Amino acid sequence: MTPRQSAHPQSLPLEEQLVGVNAKTGLFPGARMRSWSGGRLRVLGKGPLESYCYHVMSRTNGGEIRFDEVEKEALRRVIWRMAEFCGVKVVTYCIMGNHFHLLAEVPHRETWLQRFEGPEGEARLFEHLRVLYSKAYLGLLREDLKDLRERGMATLAQERIEAVKKRFCDLSLFVKEVKERFSRWYNKRHGRRGTLWMDRFKSVLVEGKGEALRTMAAYIDLNPVRAGLVKDPKDYRWCGYAEALGGSRRAQRGLCKALGKPVDGWKTARAAAAYRCLLHVEGREVRDAQNENVMRRGVSAEKTRAVLAESGKLSMADLVKLRVRYFTDGVILGSKAFVDGIFEAQRERFSPKRKTGAKRIQECEEPLYALRQLRVNAVG
Repeated sequence: MTPRQSAHPQSLPLEEQLVGVNAKTGLFPGARMRSWSGGRLRVLGKGPLESYCYHVMSRTNGGEIRFDEVEKEALRRVIWRMAEFCGVKVVTYCIMGNHFHLLAEVPHRETWLQRFEGPEGEARLFEHLRVLYSKAYLGLLREDLKDLRERGMATLAQERIEAVKKRFCDLSLFVKEVKERFSRWYNKRHGRRGTLWMDRFKSVLVEGKGEALRTMAAYIDLNPVRAGLVKDPKDYRWCGYAEALGGSRRAQRGLCKALGKPVDGWKTARAAAAYRCLLHVEGREVRDAQNENVMRRGVSAEKTRAVLAESGKLSMADLVKLRVRYFTDGVILGSKAFVDGIFEAQRERFSPKRKTGAKRIQECEEPLYALRQLRVNAVG
């Protein structure tokens, strides 16, 4: 064994450490991985909208496993790659030491799958599968489908194709594969076995436009500021805002979505300036009455004090600086009409005694609603 081969993985160049993350998978498309279960209520968009947005959060087992810089980079790449494969659009994200946040837009499945219809549909499907699968395995899949059809088993061949399509535009499958693929790479890197993640991911259904989406995006990108890792989110490499400032078009398109700007409006529609204004209000921290001790890390200390002095209410700009439970435990977040609409569309999932869906977030001055009423420690 050469010195190069025996070197500790973490001493190798970045791209060599990430080789497993970038490798094409060897599983056949549509192959089933192990199932998982959990008891937390999870509401998925079901209705007339073309797409639905979700805030996803997942933490490592016990919060004790912490990622280094290479591992954060690996998880970032896995998220983007699986998003491209699954048809999910990343609005923004933030990868912290022991958890990650992701704001994702899941398109209407039937509409998205129309690209694979018609005489050339199967060819376009195979082209899409190249995002994740090796050329060799796709060749084997082609031969398998051809053999089934020649033997008069076209229905079985079509079932194989449908098994592939089931993995598209599905939030649970998308997050499941992100976590499993990263776990396999992480465990191999550390020579470990066992569960990496604490539990099933948390998800909050967020109205795909307006104040709710902007607020949630800012809440996610401000995580490293609240944690005291940086004073400016642009300095934290593993968040959507920093990636957008670095020139990533896909990250810029996501934040334009959050701001309701044209998809190409990062510069032309001044989306970059607008989002930076949202993240940087005057003041950087909350201090005690003597202005000696920092009580809460964040931005806009002056704005926060002014709002509290006036009415004890928190504005949207203030909410994004705090650890507000609605952003992870609210299940649905948006306007009253949006939350009530989802509630009525999935009425069978709730108790007959419940009459209304939308619950006003009392901590917020602006009209923002959630499906759950959090009565204890909503802010903190």
